Amino acid sequence: MALEHAILVSLLEKPGSGYELARRFDRSIGYFWAATHQQIYRVLKRMEGDGWIDVREVVQQDRPDKKEYSVAPDGRAALSQWLHEPIEPESVRHELAVKIRGAAFDDPAALIHEVERHRQAHADRLAHYLAGERRDFTGSGTGSGTDSGPDATARDTPDAPARAELDAGQELQHVVLRGGIAYERMTLAWLDDVLATLHRINPER
Repeated sequence: MALEHAILVSLLEKPGSGYELARRFDRSIGYFWAATHQQIYRVLKRMEGDGWIDVREVVQQDRPDKKEYSVAPDGRAALSQWLHEPIEPESVRHELAVKIRGAAFDDPAALIHEVERHRQAHADRLAHYLAGERRDFTGSGTGSGTDSGPDATARDTPDAPARAELDAGQELQHVVLRGGIAYERMTLAWLDDVLATLHRINPER
């Protein structure tokens, strides 16, 4: 997969400016395919040159005009071709896991703070995912859980669309989000196990 494909998906979901697209990567897509703002603008320029996206000037009052990007027929064809290509299952490269194994040859207790820092980052990300799910998808109590807090998702949010009202695009956005929620919960459970193990083999810490 290339950044171009992630951009095509985002622009098909909703056309937007380079700034708006970069913010989407910061808020959602970037959790699955990270890119800097500079990379996004650079790739947008290349995609425009390749005829994959169209650009129109949008006049705005009380602020500078902006360029709005949308997917051109050639871009849609390129995305369709990629969607039909097989991809290999991803290999996991997990630096923290290697550090944990390597701690056997140093001071395992020295890793406790680092593991706690990682746990907080994943807890924050889970909270972000759950807030998005409550906002966008769980209007009729059909979220990824029944409890509140960072280890579950809230239900019965009246302003969000009911599941029956979601179109195909929204259903697929939600299933990807549920995958992110499941991954963060799994990671938090593993990090709790790591912390318990570190404390068990270093009871004084």
